[in-house]
Amino acid sequence: MFNISDVYSQDPEFTQFYANPLYLNPAFAGTHICPRVSMNYRNQWPGISGTFITHSAAYDQHSESLHGGLGLIAMTDKAANSLRSTRVSGIYAYQIKISRKFSVRMGMEATFWQKTLDWNKLTFGDMIDARRGFVYNTGDIPRGGSVGGLDFSAGILGFSKSFYFGFSGHHLTEPDESLIKEDSPLPMKLTGHAGAMIPLAGAASKYQVQEAFISPNILYRLQGNFQQINMGMYVKKGPIVGGVWYRNKDAFILLIGLQSDIVKVGYSYDVTLSKLSMVTSGSHEISLQFLFSCRPKKRTYRTISCPSF
Repeated sequence: MFNISDVYSQDPEFTQFYANPLYLNPAFAGTHICPRVSMNYRNQWPGISGTFITHSAAYDQHSESLHGGLGLIAMTDKAANSLRSTRVSGIYAYQIKISRKFSVRMGMEATFWQKTLDWNKLTFGDMIDARRGFVYNTGDIPRGGSVGGLDFSAGILGFSKSFYFGFSGHHLTEPDESLIKEDSPLPMKLTGHAGAMIPLAGAASKYQVQEAFISPNILYRLQGNFQQINMGMYVKKGPIVGGVWYRNKDAFILLIGLQSDIVKVGYSYDVTLSKLSMVTSGSHEISLQFLFSCRPKKRTYRTISCPSF
């Protein structure tokens, strides 16, 4: 017999950070200039009963009249088949041209969120019969239901043709997500990320030119007592992208992606390095982006050159 007084967790996360740019940093809204649709699916630890499944869909584009980008992102996260979180966010990012080679975007995000707990799908110790399993009704008092409200986030992004860096703060007001206790504030999430796009020599042939880059990246995240450091590298040649990441002595991540001028699709697999590796079956993630063409009146805003996954 044991007692649990406090349980801690962090926001759902995506391994393919740049395939879900609005979730990473609201300042990414409109950085492609033309309309962009991003869809993401993550299945974390499918080998364990009651897995974590997260879906995300986003749309963003640049607006000349507003001197920045507009974005909309919706996300659902389901944990253990009983706890569901839903978030819908609107984003505006203003771009400043610092020089001919360097620009800054500052993003603001307003979110409506809702968290729901289905008490009927939970199981307790007093429901177990030693021989027949879960056959009794629990004596625990039903709690849960739904709670929701507003949340706010902000971010900044600096970029040139060859390097980029950003910082974002989510849950600035630390909204109360309490479902079964008096207070349960959602801790502020702080994220810093940086990287570079380095051209590789020998990408050109006699008949065509294939873009070839190597892109080292780092991401640091802090939420409550939880800290995370991701270090990795992408390699791109023509339509093919590969990536390798290492996260917090916890996971080794492999990524493969294909991209054209219109469609980008990626798959990544998180190899768990802890003692849970034999039972979790890792984590699977799929991303899909559609990049639409447009004819802006003036090319006064540059797009960011960064990885797509």
